[in-house]
Amino acid sequence: MYSQSEEDYLKALYHLETDYDSISTNSIAGYLDMKPSSVTDMLKKLSEKKFINYQKYKGTSLTKKGKLIALSIVRKHRLWETFLVDKLGFGWDQVHSIAEELEHIKSEQLIENLDNFLGNPKYDPHGDPIPNKDGKIEKMNQKLLIELKAAQKGIITGVKKGTASLLNYLDKEKIKLGDSVNVIEVLEFDGTFIVEINKRKLTFSEKICQNLLLETHD
Repeated sequence: MYSQSEEDYLKALYHLETDYDSISTNSIAGYLDMKPSSVTDMLKKLSEKKFINYQKYKGTSLTKKGKLIALSIVRKHRLWETFLVDKLGFGWDQVHSIAEELEHIKSEQLIENLDNFLGNPKYDPHGDPIPNKDGKIEKMNQKLLIELKAAQKGIITGVKKGTASLLNYLDKEKIKLGDSVNVIEVLEFDGTFIVEINKRKLTFSEKICQNLLLETHD
């Protein structure tokens, strides 16, 4: 078995591994807002349980066993976010902290029932992929809106950096995952995009376009 604190560390390592092959103690401490000495103590415990590969001063990485646990936590977190948005009407920007608590529920049967109840979604409300019960993640052809040109189309699949202000703006404009986007024009002088979504013309700043993820087929 493993504690809630150990789960938090394994999930943090999973997210950090997207940027680093071997993760430093200071990187983990910064991510979790913990003292490096406390992190070192926990890494030793996780290493003893064979959840991580850890050598002092040489960095840390997840073992296969540790990664499966991390993926299980990520799966629960993203399923709960989906439930909170789709079924309880929470906003995109409200669900992360609640899901941080719910992700530690141990019942596998509850999570399987939740997955089935939601229709086995592949992505959470932010567009992040939801691992299946075996820890596999479906890949898709994603591009940032900023990468598209006039006359290109895509389907909104998520946000790269979901700040509260961006998510609130998308909610206010009734823009959601699955909406089709047609790029009408790109203004060269300031990078503004004029797009059509839900039969409405909208003007997106360069900053929005740098954070809106689309699935494309070209």
